[in-house]
Amino acid sequence: MNSEKTLPLTLLFITLMVMMAMGQPSATLPVYSDCLKQMDEGFIHNSQPMKALLTGSEVAEFRTTLFEGNVYRIATCSPTNKKIWFSIYDTNNNLLFSTTRHNYSSSWDFQIKGNLECKIEAGLMPGEGNSGMAVILIGVKSLEKSSF
Repeated sequence: MNSEKTLPLTLLFITLMVMMAMGQPSATLPVYSDCLKQMDEGFIHNSQPMKALLTGSEVAEFRTTLFEGNVYRIATCSPTNKKIWFSIYDTNNNLLFSTTRHNYSSSWDFQIKGNLECKIEAGLMPGEGNSGMAVILIGVKSLEKSSF
């Protein structure tokens, strides 16, 4: 085979490989794709899902800082379709919100006064099996009008 025919075939092969790779879904997307579906109505997620593999009655603990002037949405999901509960506490361990008191909603929208460091606890709903992954995604929507 001469080099004039080899170069176009090599380029064709490389192009096909790149196209096939680009057509594959991201390996991380399915983990929190159900949470992304809950980020609508102008919410922008922070692209840092909080994830924990849980067994039995284990509880995952996450920490985050929330800032005044925003509306937040916390969304939960599981790549194995497990139902997740979550609770939010301030730094003094005062309960601010719990899905256990609100029909186990998979998301919650809220705003705060001042800035707040908080702890988010999450777990598998009782009866949801022995193990599963809990995923939490935080979305934000600014209340302030942009000057841009």
